[in-house]
Amino acid sequence: MVKKSAVPIARLLDDDQIGMEARAGDADHQALKVWLRLLACTTQIETEIRRRLRKEFGMTLARFDYLAQLHRHPEGLRMSALSRYLMVTGGNVTALTDDLEGEGLVLRETDAEDRRSFKVALTPAGRKAFEKVAQVHEGWVVELLAGLGVDQKHELHELLGTLRVHLSHAEQDGPQAGARRPPPPEGGKKARGGPSLP
Repeated sequence: MVKKSAVPIARLLDDDQIGMEARAGDADHQALKVWLRLLACTTQIETEIRRRLRKEFGMTLARFDYLAQLHRHPEGLRMSALSRYLMVTGGNVTALTDDLEGEGLVLRETDAEDRRSFKVALTPAGRKAFEKVAQVHEGWVVELLAGLGVDQKHELHELLGTLRVHLSHAEQDGPQAGARRPPPPEGGKKARGGPSLP
């Protein structure tokens, strides 16, 4: 069980560190507070990873994510599938592919099963280059999450998995009846002009 912090986070962080959580007030719904905290943590970790990748390897996070997807699929991926996995436009994938192919890190070929599609795979040089960066990247993530114990990380992982399943079902089912009106704040308190959603 994750222990509840005895001291409000606003008293543990400086004003310039609290970030997006400053938008939440006591009267806001707990779901909004969770969302802003999750967003603040994600943004903070991503910003630091971007900074370190740029400094240590001269690499963008988009390039790292692209190479990571291909590393997970040694047989290669269609560019349309790569676009879906990365959640970016086909144009972005094409631009990255052009750059990485020019550097000899990926190989683009016509898909044997669909001559209208292209398939992309890592070259041996690309695999070796990515694995070097990935090992360092993993160490950074371990370091950044070191504030949580093993059990806490496991529990958080399970909770976020539950949330992802719920979100996936919500996307498939579409908006629920009455979902346009936000639920009242938890605890029966009346909200006083809470923050707008991001």
